Amino acid sequence: MADMPDFTASTTPSTATSDRIDDLDIRVLIVSGRSGSGKTSVLNVLEDFGYYAIDNMPLSLVPDAATKLIGNGGITKVALGVDVRTPRADLSNFGHIQEQLIAEYGSAVVKVLYVTAQESVLVARFNATRRVHPLMASLDNPVLNLPNAIRKEIELLEPIASRADIKIDTSLLNIHQLKERVREHIGVDNKVTINLLSFGFKYGIPIDSDFVFDVRILPNPHWKPELRAKTGCDSEVAEFFADYPEVAEMQQDIYRFLQRWLPDFLHNNRHTVTVAIGCTGGKHRSVYITEALKEQLSQSLPYDLRVLAKHREKPRWQA
Repeated sequence: MADMPDFTASTTPSTATSDRIDDLDIRVLIVSGRSGSGKTSVLNVLEDFGYYAIDNMPLSLVPDAATKLIGNGGITKVALGVDVRTPRADLSNFGHIQEQLIAEYGSAVVKVLYVTAQESVLVARFNATRRVHPLMASLDNPVLNLPNAIRKEIELLEPIASRADIKIDTSLLNIHQLKERVREHIGVDNKVTINLLSFGFKYGIPIDSDFVFDVRILPNPHWKPELRAKTGCDSEVAEFFADYPEVAEMQQDIYRFLQRWLPDFLHNNRHTVTVAIGCTGGKHRSVYITEALKEQLSQSLPYDLRVLAKHREKPRWQA
């Protein structure tokens, strides 16, 4: 397997582009590989890691696409998928195209990731999905059977494979293992955003919730006229709740549960976890508990877990 590239090194773009992109941390990945080996899955993973990914890019258009996205679009992480469907002349000219990109952005920025798999695995995958190999569907030079197409593809992609900085064999990898392998190679930290979301049950439970806690059993400030216009963010409401020990007890019970289980999501290939906390109208009890939990969890959870507090019914608070 190729040595792991150092994407964390500081990079200096060429003079032609430095005025436009300043000191941005730019990363350009050309992603290629054998049909059926998981190239599209790798591009999907890179999108999860914040890359702007484009699949089936003609090689001759790659330098212009990078310039458009980085120089004009301000996008700093680009992944361009190239495979055997690109014109044959482009494949034989890959070395020149790679050199163009390196001259523009530097060798520490431009990397080639090549995905492959054993022939028997590729045959099994094509048979299982009933997909047609691109070379068997090609009008230019159709190949009559799948094994021949797979072997021919190796020959055609050799200019890319021979220059790859990263090679990943997916024969024995599931999608989660593939994601971890990509993460290791490109140096992406495993971070998860914890969205603490208050809501009102009378407006419906958030459909994207991973956990739902019902705090309607707690005393309701709504029934005190002087607090009705206030929210769970106001000190007057906090003072009201301070007179009821069950509020702190429920808050601590939810906190202990989340503190115990949320760190496990760092090993679960997730990027966000939504914890929904509901009361009747989403204005007092759920808001207060959500803000209190944010304060506690922000101080106690691992650094890689980012905690945010959101209030779905906030636009209704003034109604």
